[in-house]
Amino acid sequence: MGLFSRKPKAPKPVNATAPGGGAGNDAASLNSEGSNIKSPSSRIQIHSINRSSAGSMPQTPLTPMTPHPLPRINLPKPPDPSLDAAGYLKSLGAVRERCKIVTDKALRNNLNHFDVDVTKFPDVVSFVCGIIKRDFDPPFSSIPPHGRYQHFCVGGRDRVANLLATFPENVDSTEKCRRLIDLFLVSVLLDAGAGTGWSFKSAENGRVYRRSEGLAIASLEMFKAGLFSGNPSNKFQVDKEGLRGLTVEQLAKGMQSRPGNEVAGLEGRAQLLIRLGDALAKKTDYFGDDGRPGNMIDYLLTHPTTQASSTPIVILPVLWNVLVNGLAPIWPPSRTAIDGVSLGDAWPCSSMPQQAPPPTSPGLSPFPNSQSGSGAAAWESILPFHKLTQWLTYSLMQPMQNLLKIQFAGTELLTGLPEYRNGGLFIDLGVLTLKHDDMERGLQNYNDYCRRTGTKGVEVAPMFEPSDDVIVEWRGVTVGFLDKLLTEVNKALKKDLNGGELTLAQLLEAGSWKGGREIAEVSRPNTKEPPILIDSDGTVF
Repeated sequence: MGLFSRKPKAPKPVNATAPGGGAGNDAASLNSEGSNIKSPSSRIQIHSINRSSAGSMPQTPLTPMTPHPLPRINLPKPPDPSLDAAGYLKSLGAVRERCKIVTDKALRNNLNHFDVDVTKFPDVVSFVCGIIKRDFDPPFSSIPPHGRYQHFCVGGRDRVANLLATFPENVDSTEKCRRLIDLFLVSVLLDAGAGTGWSFKSAENGRVYRRSEGLAIASLEMFKAGLFSGNPSNKFQVDKEGLRGLTVEQLAKGMQSRPGNEVAGLEGRAQLLIRLGDALAKKTDYFGDDGRPGNMIDYLLTHPTTQASSTPIVILPVLWNVLVNGLAPIWPPSRTAIDGVSLGDAWPCSSMPQQAPPPTSPGLSPFPNSQSGSGAAAWESILPFHKLTQWLTYSLMQPMQNLLKIQFAGTELLTGLPEYRNGGLFIDLGVLTLKHDDMERGLQNYNDYCRRTGTKGVEVAPMFEPSDDVIVEWRGVTVGFLDKLLTEVNKALKKDLNGGELTLAQLLEAGSWKGGREIAEVSRPNTKEPPILIDSDGTVF
């Protein structure tokens, strides 16, 4: 069957009730009227494969974010890097601005680790448009925003709606939203690459799930069991005490990680959650005295910049600051730091301007030979991504919008997520090609990894650590290329869009992330791994 061939079945709406699930109804769904998943349409055929994985793709009843026009709201500017370099590099606005430097080099085929063939970019556009047309009908308004919610709906079963339906009537919408924020935050933090050998068997229906969907179902079942709660009267919450008491052994049991079924980076994930407990305890203004992520709702709604109207409007930088500053202590101390401030998911990159002479700070890793120094400041060599924080932002907006009717101004500041599905799309379709010396080094890394872990290589691919300059450059160009992809896809679908445009969040959900996964299945059918492997510590991807 061709990749874009129509499946011979009628579209089915996603319902809140599913066999083997808790009772539910449309009112329990976050936004059930938005369900409009369509069966694939007959379009171009790029690769001919058996689409056995199509049924595993997450389905969702959610509609796009911010469906109504917002009043014009002035957004705060990021800090001046000459005065507060760390503050600037931790800001959301810095991600797109700094990645543009790498993207501009890519468009000139001047990257250090990749050859770039921009003539292949139309192939990516055609591939993504084909997937969108296969799965959704014009004008594509039913495409949901990218977010963790969709992974909970794997197999067409709305598990979040089922969860909401189990809560007593005295649990109001605000508390329901707190509980979902608790769940979503922990689930996103656990959503680093699980590895090819891991799977999770659901206790609820006996089905086996892998990768992001498997991690989502595992986190949901641990949440429902009260693993993250320190409150005996409410197991459906995440709080500082529950997380501080978490052990690697408990998390391994909850994730079914054992010999022969190890989840990648288990200890790193456990330590991340334990540090989250400490972070929740420190920031009581954000997370309350009981240290719950969901208490950020109260902070956001009472913030001076929140616009009081028929529906409250929160400016995105306020939510961003809660996540960046409130969760800052969770990142490993080995991460890049400047002026003593840990920057989280931000890394030195040889394609960025370099300081001359090189700085002596141990928190920086300059590349003095990569570019002639012109007196660039130390911070300029660092490339920020904040992928997990952006993934959190995309995900946490969904329950707040749909349960509390909160709208967000400034969502255009969010970027495409620099992770291996989005980035792998550009490699597998020929836009990016890893240079020979880096390929050889990556293959040696993979061989070393196999010997160290006892892994048998099935489909050999280059491997690097997250801090490797290859990975940092790849992620930087991915951010810029996703912006370019959005522009080109909107042009290609102009007639179908009826005057509208896809948002970046919709493109990530319906096109690039899904496309990256599907082309990986074509290119490496045995492992379905990305074209470049990450030796993950469980805290980046």
